[in-house]
Amino acid sequence: MQDDFLLPQSLSESHASSSAEIMAKRKTFDDSATEQDSEEGIITGESSSEDDEFGEVQQEFEFFDPQTPWDFEGFKRLLRQLFDVDSTSFHLGAIADLILAQPLLGSTIKTEGNESDPHAFMTILNLEEHKDKPVIKDLTNYIRNRAETSPKLSPIKGLLNLESSSQLGLILTERWVNIATELIPPMYRMLLEEISWAIADKEPYTFTHYLVVSKTYLAVPSLLNEDTNRPKKKMKPKAKQGVDEGKSMYYFHPEDEVLERHATHFGSFDYIKQAAQGESGSKSTFHDFGIKQRGHLILIEAAKFGSAVKEMETEFSSQPTVPDATMEES
Repeated sequence: MQDDFLLPQSLSESHASSSAEIMAKRKTFDDSATEQDSEEGIITGESSSEDDEFGEVQQEFEFFDPQTPWDFEGFKRLLRQLFDVDSTSFHLGAIADLILAQPLLGSTIKTEGNESDPHAFMTILNLEEHKDKPVIKDLTNYIRNRAETSPKLSPIKGLLNLESSSQLGLILTERWVNIATELIPPMYRMLLEEISWAIADKEPYTFTHYLVVSKTYLAVPSLLNEDTNRPKKKMKPKAKQGVDEGKSMYYFHPEDEVLERHATHFGSFDYIKQAAQGESGSKSTFHDFGIKQRGHLILIEAAKFGSAVKEMETEFSSQPTVPDATMEES
Protein backbone atom coordinates (compact mmCIF):
# COMPACT_ATOMS: atom_id res chain seq x y z
CA MET A 1 0.00 0.00 0.00
CA GLN A 2 1.29 3.44 -0.89
CA ASP A 3 2.15 5.58 2.12
CA ASP A 4 -0.25 8.40 2.92
CA PHE A 5 1.25 11.83 2.46
CA LEU A 6 0.22 15.39 3.07
CA LEU A 7 1.85 18.49 1.67
CA PRO A 8 3.06 21.02 4.24
CA GLN A 9 0.28 23.42 5.17
CA SER A 10 2.39 26.30 3.89
CA LEU A 11 2.62 24.74 0.42
CA SER A 12 -0.88 23.31 0.09
CA GLU A 13 -2.40 24.75 -3.11
CA SER A 14 -5.98 24.59 -1.91
CA HIS A 15 -5.61 25.56 1.73
CA ALA A 16 -8.73 27.49 2.62
CA SER A 17 -9.01 30.13 5.26
CA SER A 18 -11.00 28.69 8.13
CA SER A 19 -12.55 29.75 11.37
CA ALA A 20 -11.95 27.15 14.06
CA GLU A 21 -14.35 26.50 16.90
CA ILE A 22 -12.40 24.84 19.70
CA MET A 23 -14.78 22.80 21.81
CA ALA A 24 -13.25 21.35 24.96
CA LYS A 25 -14.86 18.05 25.89
CA ARG A 26 -12.21 16.94 28.37
CA LYS A 27 -11.71 20.28 30.05
CA THR A 28 -13.81 23.19 31.16
CA PHE A 29 -12.36 26.65 30.82
CA ASP A 30 -12.26 29.81 32.86
CA ASP A 31 -15.15 32.18 32.14
CA SER A 32 -12.77 35.05 31.42
CA ALA A 33 -11.75 33.65 28.03
CA THR A 34 -12.14 36.00 25.10
CA GLU A 35 -15.07 35.20 22.78
CA GLN A 36 -15.93 32.19 24.93
CA ASP A 37 -19.32 30.61 25.44
CA SER A 38 -19.15 29.84 29.16
CA GLU A 39 -21.95 27.28 29.03
CA GLU A 40 -20.61 25.14 26.20
CA GLY A 41 -16.87 25.76 26.64
CA ILE A 42 -16.39 26.93 23.05
CA ILE A 43 -13.64 29.29 21.97
CA THR A 44 -13.78 30.69 18.45
CA GLY A 45 -10.77 31.86 16.48
CA GLU A 46 -9.60 32.23 12.90
CA SER A 47 -6.77 30.09 11.61
CA SER A 48 -3.92 31.64 9.62
CA SER A 49 -3.97 31.80 5.83
CA GLU A 50 -3.03 34.34 3.17
CA ASP A 51 -5.52 33.03 0.63
CA ASP A 52 -8.87 34.71 1.24
CA GLU A 53 -10.35 33.87 -2.14
CA PHE A 54 -11.37 30.41 -0.94
CA GLY A 55 -13.76 31.88 1.62
CA GLU A 56 -14.25 30.97 5.23
CA VAL A 57 -14.93 27.43 6.38
CA GLN A 58 -16.44 26.93 9.83
CA GLN A 59 -14.94 23.91 11.59
CA GLU A 60 -15.44 22.56 15.09
CA PHE A 61 -12.52 20.82 16.77
CA GLU A 62 -12.86 18.77 19.95
CA PHE A 63 -10.17 17.68 22.43
CA PHE A 64 -10.25 14.13 23.77
CA ASP A 65 -8.06 11.77 25.78
CA PRO A 66 -6.38 8.95 23.83
CA GLN A 67 -8.90 6.12 23.74
CA THR A 68 -9.08 2.50 22.66
CA PRO A 69 -10.25 1.24 20.21
CA TRP A 70 -11.01 4.33 18.13
CA ASP A 71 -7.55 5.91 18.07
CA PHE A 72 -5.31 2.94 17.34
CA GLU A 73 -5.32 3.12 13.53
CA GLY A 74 -5.33 6.91 13.54
CA PHE A 75 -2.25 6.97 15.76
CA LYS A 76 -0.45 4.58 13.42
CA ARG A 77 -1.19 6.82 10.43
CA LEU A 78 0.00 9.95 12.24
CA LEU A 79 3.12 8.18 13.53
CA ARG A 80 3.88 7.04 9.99
CA GLN A 81 3.56 10.66 8.87
CA LEU A 82 5.77 11.90 11.73
CA PHE A 83 8.65 9.49 11.11
CA ASP A 84 8.18 9.46 7.32
CA VAL A 85 10.24 6.81 5.50
CA ASP A 86 11.99 5.79 8.72
CA SER A 87 8.63 4.78 10.21
CA THR A 88 9.27 1.26 8.92
CA SER A 89 12.08 1.05 11.49
CA PHE A 90 9.50 0.80 14.29
CA HIS A 91 6.53 -1.28 15.28
CA LEU A 92 4.02 1.56 15.05
CA GLY A 93 1.28 -0.54 16.59
CA ALA A 94 3.42 -1.04 19.70
CA ILE A 95 3.95 2.74 20.00
CA ALA A 96 0.20 3.28 19.61
CA ASP A 97 -0.44 0.71 22.35
CA LEU A 98 1.90 2.58 24.73
CA ILE A 99 0.07 5.84 24.05
CA LEU A 100 -3.31 4.22 24.64
CA ALA A 101 -2.06 2.59 27.84
CA GLN A 102 -1.78 6.05 29.46
CA PRO A 103 -5.11 7.69 28.53
CA LEU A 104 -4.81 10.46 31.12
CA LEU A 105 -1.66 11.84 29.47
CA GLY A 106 -1.89 13.59 26.15
CA SER A 107 -4.68 14.70 23.83
CA THR A 108 -6.27 14.13 20.48
CA ILE A 109 -8.17 16.56 18.26
CA LYS A 110 -11.22 15.33 16.34
CA THR A 111 -13.98 16.88 14.27
CA GLU A 112 -16.70 14.24 14.20
CA GLY A 113 -17.02 13.09 17.77
CA ASN A 114 -15.23 10.74 20.10
CA GLU A 115 -15.41 7.67 17.88
CA SER A 116 -13.92 9.38 14.81
CA ASP A 117 -10.29 9.36 13.70
CA PRO A 118 -7.91 11.80 15.41
CA HIS A 119 -6.73 14.71 13.27
CA ALA A 120 -3.92 15.41 15.74
CA PHE A 121 -2.36 13.87 18.79
CA MET A 122 0.19 14.69 21.47
CA THR A 123 1.66 12.40 24.09
CA ILE A 124 4.74 11.82 26.22
CA LEU A 125 6.57 8.54 26.82
CA ASN A 126 8.90 7.84 29.73
CA LEU A 127 11.97 6.30 28.06
CA GLU A 128 13.39 5.09 31.37
CA GLU A 129 10.14 3.48 32.54
CA HIS A 130 9.71 1.59 29.25
CA LYS A 131 13.39 1.00 28.48
CA ASP A 132 13.00 -2.80 28.37
CA LYS A 133 10.23 -2.73 25.78
CA PRO A 134 11.51 -3.61 22.27
CA VAL A 135 9.86 -0.62 20.58
CA ILE A 136 11.41 1.82 23.09
CA LYS A 137 14.79 0.21 22.52
CA ASP A 138 14.27 0.75 18.79
CA LEU A 139 13.24 4.38 19.31
CA THR A 140 16.15 5.07 21.65
CA ASN A 141 18.68 3.49 19.30
CA TYR A 142 17.22 5.42 16.38
CA ILE A 143 17.45 8.78 18.19
CA ARG A 144 20.97 7.98 19.37
CA ASN A 145 21.99 7.05 15.81
CA ARG A 146 20.52 10.21 14.28
CA ALA A 147 21.99 12.43 17.02
CA GLU A 148 25.45 11.16 16.10
CA THR A 149 25.06 12.59 12.58
CA SER A 150 24.84 16.22 13.72
CA PRO A 151 27.14 18.20 16.05
CA LYS A 152 24.07 20.12 17.19
CA LEU A 153 22.38 16.95 18.37
CA SER A 154 25.34 14.91 19.61
CA PRO A 155 24.85 15.91 23.31
CA ILE A 156 21.47 14.16 23.23
CA LYS A 157 23.26 10.85 22.86
CA GLY A 158 24.72 11.19 26.36
CA LEU A 159 21.27 11.60 27.91
CA LEU A 160 20.23 8.28 26.36
CA ASN A 161 23.09 6.30 27.86
CA LEU A 162 22.16 3.75 30.50
CA GLU A 163 24.50 5.34 33.04
CA SER A 164 22.90 8.77 32.62
CA SER A 165 20.96 10.09 35.61
CA SER A 166 18.72 12.18 33.35
CA GLN A 167 15.03 11.38 33.08
CA LEU A 168 13.92 11.96 29.50
CA GLY A 169 10.32 12.45 28.44
CA LEU A 170 9.80 11.82 24.71
CA ILE A 171 7.08 14.06 23.26
CA LEU A 172 5.42 12.75 20.10
CA THR A 173 2.97 14.98 18.26
CA GLU A 174 1.64 15.13 14.72
CA ARG A 175 -1.39 16.53 12.91
CA TRP A 176 -3.20 16.82 9.63
CA VAL A 177 -2.65 19.98 7.61
CA ASN A 178 -6.15 21.28 8.37
CA ILE A 179 -5.20 21.65 12.04
CA ALA A 180 -4.27 25.28 12.65
CA THR A 181 -1.25 26.14 14.77
CA GLU A 182 -3.51 28.00 17.22
CA LEU A 183 -4.77 24.62 18.47
CA ILE A 184 -1.32 23.38 19.51
CA PRO A 185 -0.50 25.58 22.55
CA PRO A 186 -3.59 24.27 24.40
CA MET A 187 -2.37 20.71 23.81
CA TYR A 188 1.03 21.55 25.30
CA ARG A 189 -0.60 23.32 28.25
CA MET A 190 -2.87 20.36 28.94
CA LEU A 191 0.08 17.99 28.69
CA LEU A 192 2.05 19.94 31.30
CA GLU A 193 -0.95 20.02 33.62
CA GLU A 194 -1.53 16.28 33.19
CA ILE A 195 2.13 15.60 33.97
CA SER A 196 1.83 17.64 37.17
CA TRP A 197 -1.28 15.69 38.18
CA ALA A 198 0.49 12.41 37.46
CA ILE A 199 3.45 13.46 39.61
CA ALA A 200 1.05 14.37 42.44
CA ASP A 201 -0.33 10.83 42.16
CA LYS A 202 3.21 9.43 42.52
CA GLU A 203 3.34 8.27 38.90
CA PRO A 204 6.74 8.15 37.10
CA TYR A 205 6.60 11.37 35.13
CA THR A 206 9.20 13.51 36.88
CA PHE A 207 11.52 14.48 34.02
CA THR A 208 14.74 16.44 33.83
CA HIS A 209 14.39 17.01 30.08
CA TYR A 210 11.79 16.87 27.32
CA LEU A 211 12.74 15.70 23.84
CA VAL A 212 10.34 16.71 21.06
CA VAL A 213 10.35 14.69 17.84
CA SER A 214 9.35 16.78 14.84
CA LYS A 215 10.04 17.45 11.14
CA THR A 216 11.48 20.19 8.95
CA TYR A 217 12.08 20.51 5.24
CA LEU A 218 14.53 22.03 2.81
CA ALA A 219 13.60 23.63 -0.49
CA VAL A 220 15.23 21.62 -3.30
CA PRO A 221 14.87 21.75 -7.10
CA SER A 222 11.42 20.50 -8.07
CA LEU A 223 11.28 17.62 -10.53
CA LEU A 224 7.95 18.96 -11.79
CA ASN A 225 9.69 22.04 -13.14
CA GLU A 226 11.93 19.82 -15.23
CA ASP A 227 8.91 18.50 -17.11
CA THR A 228 8.34 20.91 -19.98
CA ASN A 229 4.90 19.44 -20.62
CA ARG A 230 3.66 20.60 -17.23
CA PRO A 231 2.85 24.21 -16.36
CA LYS A 232 5.34 25.44 -13.78
CA LYS A 233 3.81 26.20 -10.43
CA LYS A 234 5.09 28.98 -8.29
CA MET A 235 4.96 28.00 -4.63
CA LYS A 236 5.90 30.47 -1.93
CA PRO A 237 6.67 28.88 1.44
CA LYS A 238 4.93 30.64 4.31
CA ALA A 239 6.72 28.81 7.09
CA LYS A 240 9.33 30.69 9.05
CA GLN A 241 12.84 30.30 7.81
CA GLY A 242 15.71 29.21 9.98
CA VAL A 243 19.29 28.14 9.49
CA ASP A 244 20.34 24.51 9.80
CA GLU A 245 23.94 23.72 9.09
CA GLY A 246 24.19 26.54 6.56
CA LYS A 247 21.04 25.67 4.61
CA SER A 248 17.61 27.25 4.46
CA MET A 249 15.18 25.33 6.63
CA TYR A 250 11.43 25.55 7.05
CA TYR A 251 9.13 24.24 9.76
CA PHE A 252 6.25 21.83 9.30
CA HIS A 253 5.26 22.78 12.86
CA PRO A 254 5.67 26.58 13.30
CA GLU A 255 5.55 26.27 17.10
CA ASP A 256 8.89 24.44 17.00
CA GLU A 257 10.67 27.75 16.49
CA VAL A 258 9.31 28.96 19.83
CA LEU A 259 10.45 25.77 21.57
CA GLU A 260 13.92 26.21 20.12
CA ARG A 261 14.35 29.57 21.85
CA HIS A 262 14.22 27.71 25.16
CA ALA A 263 16.09 24.59 24.05
CA THR A 264 19.54 23.46 25.10
CA HIS A 265 20.01 21.61 21.80
CA PHE A 266 18.06 21.28 18.57
CA GLY A 267 18.68 20.40 14.95
CA SER A 268 17.57 18.44 11.91
CA PHE A 269 18.87 15.18 10.50
CA ASP A 270 18.55 13.17 7.32
CA TYR A 271 16.38 10.10 7.38
CA ILE A 272 18.19 6.78 7.26
CA LYS A 273 16.09 5.57 4.35
CA GLN A 274 15.85 7.54 1.14
CA ALA A 275 13.32 6.89 -1.60
CA ALA A 276 14.80 6.42 -5.04
CA GLN A 277 13.78 8.80 -7.82
CA GLY A 278 10.60 7.59 -9.44
CA GLU A 279 9.67 5.40 -6.49
CA SER A 280 6.08 5.67 -5.34
CA GLY A 281 5.37 6.90 -1.82
CA SER A 282 5.33 10.05 0.24
CA LYS A 283 9.09 10.67 0.26
CA SER A 284 9.40 10.63 -3.52
CA THR A 285 6.24 12.70 -3.98
CA PHE A 286 7.45 15.44 -1.64
CA HIS A 287 10.79 15.53 -3.46
CA ASP A 288 8.94 15.89 -6.76
CA PHE A 289 7.37 19.05 -5.35
CA GLY A 290 10.77 20.43 -4.33
CA ILE A 291 10.57 19.45 -0.67
CA LYS A 292 13.23 17.44 1.13
CA GLN A 293 11.87 16.26 4.45
CA ARG A 294 14.12 15.80 7.46
CA GLY A 295 13.69 14.66 11.02
CA HIS A 296 14.06 17.22 13.81
CA LEU A 297 14.80 17.00 17.54
CA ILE A 298 14.36 19.66 20.23
CA LEU A 299 15.76 19.11 23.73
CA ILE A 300 14.47 21.35 26.53
CA GLU A 301 15.22 21.26 30.24
CA ALA A 302 12.08 20.54 32.26
CA ALA A 303 12.50 23.75 34.25
CA LYS A 304 12.26 25.82 31.05
CA PHE A 305 9.40 24.00 29.37
CA GLY A 306 6.60 25.91 31.07
CA SER A 307 8.06 29.21 29.90
CA ALA A 308 8.32 27.84 26.38
CA VAL A 309 4.63 26.96 26.37
CA LYS A 310 3.67 30.41 27.67
CA GLU A 311 5.73 32.06 24.96
CA MET A 312 4.10 29.78 22.41
CA GLU A 313 0.71 31.14 23.48
CA THR A 314 2.01 34.69 23.22
CA GLU A 315 3.51 34.01 19.80
CA PHE A 316 0.05 33.24 18.49
CA SER A 317 -1.65 35.99 20.49
CA SER A 318 -3.33 37.32 17.33
CA GLN A 319 -5.46 34.20 17.59
CA PRO A 320 -7.55 33.29 20.67
CA THR A 321 -5.67 31.40 23.36
CA VAL A 322 -7.11 28.85 25.74
CA PRO A 323 -6.79 29.79 29.44
CA ASP A 324 -5.75 27.46 32.22
CA ALA A 325 -7.76 24.28 32.13
CA THR A 326 -9.34 22.52 35.08
CA MET A 327 -10.71 19.01 35.22
CA GLU A 328 -14.38 18.76 34.31
CA GLU A 329 -16.56 17.83 37.25
CA SER A 330 -18.23 14.43 37.00
